[in-house]
Amino acid sequence: MSQLIIRLARREDIEEIVTLEELCFATPWSRESLEHDMFNNRMSTYLVAELESRVVGYMGFWTIVDEAHVNNVAVSPEYRRLHIGSAIIDTFIRMTSEAGIESKTLEVRAGNGPAIGLYRKFGFEEAGIRPGYYENGEDAIIMWRRQTNEGK
Repeated sequence: MSQLIIRLARREDIEEIVTLEELCFATPWSRESLEHDMFNNRMSTYLVAELESRVVGYMGFWTIVDEAHVNNVAVSPEYRRLHIGSAIIDTFIRMTSEAGIESKTLEVRAGNGPAIGLYRKFGFEEAGIRPGYYENGEDAIIMWRRQTNEGK
């Protein structure tokens, strides 16, 4: 297997990111929303995981003053359980910490145990619930990783 590369997304990655979005989420962001967020939102950063010359995962997040808010993390179903999600999150944490961003947050489906476990592994802690957050009425768990728990 080729070496996994985590890098900033480029314009030519949009097709593969759209495909991942549609494969991984019940209510995917539209191509237009993704393009706008990637190319017109100055707060937004996208990372991709590249393996075997294809984008197999990505993360989008916003930087707001000293906080980073994760919007989406996706890994192609055929490449799951290869620690690609961990590599993306690890890069995100290092990158934002080096930039002085002290707090990181995200929402995750209450029923997504594997994702919750992954985020906990990286020091994210449950901080609250957003009832009925998702289109199907499922709750979201709000998780935070703050400077004080970054050593975890």
